[in-house]
Amino acid sequence: MNTSRTCRIILLIMSLWWGVVVSGRQEPSGQALVEQDGDRVRNLPGQPPVGFDQYAGYITVNESHGRALFYWFFEAAQTPHEKPLLLWLNGGPGCSSIGFGNLEELGPFMAHKGKSELFLNKYSWNKAANLLFLESPVGVGFSYTNTSNDIKQLGDKITAQDSYTFLIKWFKRFPQYKSHEFYIAGESYAGHYVPQLAELIFDNNKATSDDNGINFKGFMIGNALLDDETDQTGMIDYAWDHAVISDRVLTDVKAKCNFSIAKPSNACDTALNEYFKVYRIIDMYSLYTPSCVDTNSNSTRRPHMRGHVSPRIFSKNEGWHRKPTGYDPCQPKYTESYLNKPDVQEALHANTTKIPYPWTHCSDTITFWGDAPASILPIIKKLVAGGIRVWVYSGDTDGRIPVTATRLSLTKLGLKIVEEWSPWYSNNHQVGGWTIAYEGLMFVTVRGAGHQVPTFKPKESLQLVNHFLTNQKLPSVPF
Repeated sequence: MNTSRTCRIILLIMSLWWGVVVSGRQEPSGQALVEQDGDRVRNLPGQPPVGFDQYAGYITVNESHGRALFYWFFEAAQTPHEKPLLLWLNGGPGCSSIGFGNLEELGPFMAHKGKSELFLNKYSWNKAANLLFLESPVGVGFSYTNTSNDIKQLGDKITAQDSYTFLIKWFKRFPQYKSHEFYIAGESYAGHYVPQLAELIFDNNKATSDDNGINFKGFMIGNALLDDETDQTGMIDYAWDHAVISDRVLTDVKAKCNFSIAKPSNACDTALNEYFKVYRIIDMYSLYTPSCVDTNSNSTRRPHMRGHVSPRIFSKNEGWHRKPTGYDPCQPKYTESYLNKPDVQEALHANTTKIPYPWTHCSDTITFWGDAPASILPIIKKLVAGGIRVWVYSGDTDGRIPVTATRLSLTKLGLKIVEEWSPWYSNNHQVGGWTIAYEGLMFVTVRGAGHQVPTFKPKESLQLVNHFLTNQKLPSVPF
């Protein structure tokens, strides 16, 4: 170990010791300090100066198979020792939380058009929490496996188990965060990932001592895939109600498709082709924003998933597999260019095994998904009953998992309404959206936001996560 690194570790030990004295946090071992120092991100190309620390690297979740998940962690912008820890997951299945969630939605940095520079996101969620992004499962982004057959075994269960193993090992590397309140958030297919991981933590916490458990308090999911039947019904209703499809297309789909079954008829598939045809010319993920003029962004397709990916009928149609775009519909191009730069990967300690394909937002190697329950609602109901804090939010201009779908799904839960539909306000005296409080669950709409809510409404989304983490009701009057 060189002298400068030794000095850094000594300084880190002293700062952590002071944090332990002040907050009672668990002190890292010498090995943990060495691992943390190895993961510290110091010279990220094009990064503006910041006052918080960041770390990135790999956690091996299966030694014999060589399965390793890549993470990027940002300490809170201020008083990180007092802030909770929030894990963010994107969905797909097969899409990157580093690309979408971190660099295009709620992380501290975003990529510039045509530049090798990053700019600061002044509404980053690390103003509210210590922020952890995970690329999961293997095959997504920089996460990898040395056993090629693992890619053919992927599904919801192994994704949840590997993510749980990652957390257990990550806390061993960063034990100073073990006592912090822990939350999970995510969007889209993370409507599967987040509750399933939450259930695994919940169950394992009951089977272990408090010292070995995770201090898990709650989760929040946005524009989330929850229930095949109601999600698909809500998509069709939303498209008609927002003048996207004609009366004839609505009538054909309603007459020919039964969304309570997994296998669509040929007649249903034909009707859905007419439905998806419209979304080839407008952005399904944000009805009222422009498309990227560079056709490479919007024409890029994810591979057609073989197997039963929820929602099972819609997933059979090629139109379902378009990649999402954000407020600047070309932003994914800037992100992809940045993360494929060798000096960026070196700074992030990424791609250390020289993966034989470029980094992409959504994996081109994952062409199989083995298991995906038709409904996540039973898990949500179980966790609500177990006292876990649950918030669900919905950007109301998203056609992919629209607000109508989420409302139908939450109604299907059968929870008692404790506070009826009412507006909430942002701090510019404008209506930010609407809320309805169920017994044990809060539903929030975000007015004017598409599928990736923090991209479209960054200020309101920071307000949302702040209120979620502190379990405070959003303001019901202008302020």
